[in-house]
Amino acid sequence: MWEALTAAFEIIFTSTHQIYLFLGVILGLAIGIFPGLGGIAGLSLVLPFLYGVDPVSGLALMVGLIAVVPTSDTFASVLLGIPGSSASQATVLDGFPLSKQGEAARALSAAFSASLFGGLFGAVLLSLLISVARPLILSFRTPELLMLTALGFSMVGTLAGKSMGKGLVAAGLGVLASTIGEAPANGSPRMTFDLWYLQDSFALVIVGLGIFALPEIVDLLRQDRSISEEPKLGSGWQVGVKDWWHNKWLSFRCAGIGSIVGIIPGLGGSVVDWIAYGHTVQSTKDKSQFGKGDIRGVIGPESSNNAKEGGALLPTILFGIPGSGGMAIFLGGMVLLGLETGPSMLEAELNTTYTIVWSLALANVIGATLCILVSPLIAKLTIIRFPLLAPFILMMIIFAAFQTKQTFWDIVALFGFGLLGIFMRRFHWPRPAFLIGFVLADQAEVYTYQAVQFIGVYGLEYIISPVFLVLLLLTVVSVWIGAQYNRKMHGHGDEKNESSSLQNRRSELIFTGIVILFLALALGDAWLVPILIDKVFPLTIASIAMGFAVYVFLMQMVGGESHPVHGDNEIQQDRELNKRSIARTLGWFVLLIALTAVFGLFIASIFFLLVFFIIRAKTNQLNALLLTLLALGGISIMAWSLNRDFPPGLLQQYFDLPWPFR
Repeated sequence: MWEALTAAFEIIFTSTHQIYLFLGVILGLAIGIFPGLGGIAGLSLVLPFLYGVDPVSGLALMVGLIAVVPTSDTFASVLLGIPGSSASQATVLDGFPLSKQGEAARALSAAFSASLFGGLFGAVLLSLLISVARPLILSFRTPELLMLTALGFSMVGTLAGKSMGKGLVAAGLGVLASTIGEAPANGSPRMTFDLWYLQDSFALVIVGLGIFALPEIVDLLRQDRSISEEPKLGSGWQVGVKDWWHNKWLSFRCAGIGSIVGIIPGLGGSVVDWIAYGHTVQSTKDKSQFGKGDIRGVIGPESSNNAKEGGALLPTILFGIPGSGGMAIFLGGMVLLGLETGPSMLEAELNTTYTIVWSLALANVIGATLCILVSPLIAKLTIIRFPLLAPFILMMIIFAAFQTKQTFWDIVALFGFGLLGIFMRRFHWPRPAFLIGFVLADQAEVYTYQAVQFIGVYGLEYIISPVFLVLLLLTVVSVWIGAQYNRKMHGHGDEKNESSSLQNRRSELIFTGIVILFLALALGDAWLVPILIDKVFPLTIASIAMGFAVYVFLMQMVGGESHPVHGDNEIQQDRELNKRSIARTLGWFVLLIALTAVFGLFIASIFFLLVFFIIRAKTNQLNALLLTLLALGGISIMAWSLNRDFPPGLLQQYFDLPWPFR
């Protein structure tokens, strides 16, 4: 082992390896900054360049990229309130409020410090577990995977705020949204309404951007100010590093969570940050500031999402089982480089395995250092008047959403989830609960089917194991802590806020009524599914969610569920100050979509940007032209570097236009 480790270090510090690793880091940082792209897009980009490359150099390029995407995606989450990727959704909950308070630099530096620690933790753990990993991974059978999924669902109680009923309904809505499409068991169509686009469920990128990003854009445009409520950048990166040091044991625990979840194939980064955030809230005595700008709500998730990369490499390298979508692409890259995963990586290729491990650690050091150095500069975006930033953000969101299935319906789906997110935010329904339900639904359904089938063959003793019992205990404890947290919050109502919410009770009742109608539709559709195994899961979820939704509606009728809650982890704002209606502000997004449908995104953006900057942002014509050219140039460079096309419109169907107009 020591000979292999020594050989690995000799390879790592060669100039060729360093150059490829640095290129991977730079590319990963660039990919992570743009919302919704993530490591899958970045690795897909580099695959064509791996042909003929030395295997070790090719690995350095890929490892450098995957190591730092979970670090740089923090920029969008903290500065814009937009999840940079699926692994940084929970960071939005406290990172963005800190930006609003003028402490963006502090939040970013704390996040990058936690990311650096998490990345190093994951690499060290991976190095230690390489020789003993096989029994650990194989100990997770279907029952254990199902309980791990249940542990993820248990976070709904912690994130539901004062209204457990709303939290459970929101989670149910997320689950049902994920079940739209073909059933995993026998392929029965569920809520597809004979539309081809719905045959394959919605992409997580679209749901995350719609539920979190669009509501924040609309809200900031209505207020017509900068993202930061304070005209300053805060205390700087030094204080953020100190914040991490003061919470180093929290970072250690969350990094451990990230590594363990990363090791388990199939879970990946979509859930690890929620589990870490839930643990952060549950393990803290004073929970009053979570969702309002608690730095611990940034440190916990960021420690876990970087550590999970080291864990995810373990089953990928040793068994050829990708732990996430990004790892599936990484596995394809290893094939192109002529490397065969499996026992040989522990024998003949052990030095290559250690090279991957410590390249991961080095890439985290380089990436986090670069991010900390530039974070005070990039944080200045938060003090620019938001109408000057909004058009470019809208373009990026539409561009990112289009990359999922490369159809205009991606943009329509984005708008639909954006509307849902706006009204969930307005009426204080917990959006994190919805996202948890959506993320965990598919694996919950598959593991449930498999567990039932195995129990039918082997009996109940099949599910009993030490790992299963430990996970069951953790889930029960998590649910109990969430219930206690919920009960404590009920005891701290705000009479002024309750009085204000009574004025919106009619609108809130209408929204809840629409939710009930959707659940009734899902219930009826599930009942009509012809194959029993394909109907049981959505039928059960829809029935349970319907019961809680009716309860919420009845409580709202008597004023019991109409008080503002921070289950969505949002700061309650005085709506009287928002003089611009949601419809008027949202109209700009509708305009961009309509123009895109006719002319394609690039040409539509030319008209949209000029009109928006002159009319909405109130800039003069020269500045509007300069800002338009800057925005178009930026998104063109991004699209060209990623080898991506812009969403086309009707015009492109009749005319063969050159890039970027096609």
